[in-house]
Amino acid sequence: MWLGSITVMSSAMITTAFIPVSDPSVAARWYSQILGLDILALDNWSAVLGDGAGSTSLTLLGPESGIKATPGLKWATCNFLVQNLAGKRAELERQGIPVGAVEGSADVCLFFTLADPDGNTLLLTDR
Repeated sequence: MWLGSITVMSSAMITTAFIPVSDPSVAARWYSQILGLDILALDNWSAVLGDGAGSTSLTLLGPESGIKATPGLKWATCNFLVQNLAGKRAELERQGIPVGAVEGSADVCLFFTLADPDGNTLLLTDR
């Protein structure tokens, strides 16, 4: 779409989600271990993780990043799609990670929640 001298894309693409954490290095290792995400970049203020597809990423922002959000978000900033929701929930439960019950509708979306080590709510979904 053309608006004067500005070209506007007809649709936007989400490229990253942000979650505040207390220590990017510690959080990156946890997210990599628990969700199978690859650590793409890591420094004192943030960590960037991805799923190998390259189109989206997760950015974990530590205190040195200057973000004003405090870790411990009680709502999920994004969702994480897993191939076998019941299997992933059972695996996490076996590891001693507290997980919520599977909720939702089989016709729309099934999901469960858990918290990362900083208390941020994560949402795992089947689609």
